[in-house]
Amino acid sequence: MTDARLRHGRASLAVSFFAQGMAFALLVTRIPAIQDQYGISDGLLPVFLAAVPILAGIGSVCTEQLIKRVRPSVVLRFAQPAVLLALLGAGAGGQMWQAAVSLGAFGLSVGALDASMNMLGVSLQRTYGRSIMLGFHASYSLGGIGGASLAWVGAHWHLSLLASYLPVVVVLLPVCLVASRWYVDGEPAGVAVEGVPGAKPVVFRLLLPLCLVMSFAYIGDSTVSNWSAKYLQDTLGSSEQLSTVPYNVYMVTTLLGRAAGDLGVRRFGAAAVVRFGTVLAAAGFGVVAAASGPWMGMAGFTLLGFGLCVIVPQTFAAAGRLFPDSSDAAVARLNIFNYVGFLVGSPLVGALGDAWSYRGAMLVPMVLVLLTLVYARSFGSAGARYGGGHERPRTVDVG
Repeated sequence: MTDARLRHGRASLAVSFFAQGMAFALLVTRIPAIQDQYGISDGLLPVFLAAVPILAGIGSVCTEQLIKRVRPSVVLRFAQPAVLLALLGAGAGGQMWQAAVSLGAFGLSVGALDASMNMLGVSLQRTYGRSIMLGFHASYSLGGIGGASLAWVGAHWHLSLLASYLPVVVVLLPVCLVASRWYVDGEPAGVAVEGVPGAKPVVFRLLLPLCLVMSFAYIGDSTVSNWSAKYLQDTLGSSEQLSTVPYNVYMVTTLLGRAAGDLGVRRFGAAAVVRFGTVLAAAGFGVVAAASGPWMGMAGFTLLGFGLCVIVPQTFAAAGRLFPDSSDAAVARLNIFNYVGFLVGSPLVGALGDAWSYRGAMLVPMVLVLLTLVYARSFGSAGARYGGGHERPRTVDVG
């Protein structure tokens, strides 16, 4: 595989992560507008919101089966346009069944998209022989910031969903289709990696620690995305305008942390970076829970962004290192727990906040994230390869 092809593959995959971040942010930040456009009641809205990650999990399971017949790059080539068209459909309809179809299609296709993107990222990292996964997720964060900013513009100028979504889809769809020509699957699955005797099938018992870490990380992430504004306004007494700031700050810090994170992994190893991120994230939750005012609360959410941002990319990478000959299947199964964490996190914090207090509720994701320390060794054994700069399957001199 030539160096130029690997560089093109890396750049095209970064485009895919960016587009996915923008599409997802445009959807989730305009939920109130979607509810108004389709006349979805407050009682029915949680059903729609829960259906998307459930269907995404199904899409990830289907992707695991599909890659037995086609390469992950093929799945990604079709899943990405499907996500963008489903987003456009969500903005174009007006009847309840249209919302159900569009959001259902978005969920199924986003599950396939998340799984196939991370499969390509893991295999490319294996081929490069050094940590590059955090860079891909930094592209996702950058897209998320762009999508959230465009959503703010749409809401501020009272644009319809169609007017907000159509220009984005018109630009991103051809860009993603062109970029898909250069997707690279990395080393083919089943090719022996130096020091790894024979093919190692995915054993769920061995993958379980990483699945738990993924769930804990997304419980923390969903707490920030769903409850930061309400917490700042209702508990810490901020203004409505100021309450929108923490999530934007959180997204910016995830971008900065991921942009620099690969260098940290190469220098100190994946396990050390995950431990540091875990402690930082837990400290952030602690600051948020103890905050005496909105600015201290925002400082806590800032720490959270820097801490949580490294965990998810390194969890995907660790799964690929744990099962080097079955990394695609391992990533697909691990990806399901992304949605498990998302489904559990928001209702858990909401229920505890209503029954107890939102300050106390913030301590629960703090404790769950801290449990990552128990499983940190899962990032360092076979996981030292390609993450800590030790064993490498090959030398690739690319940027």
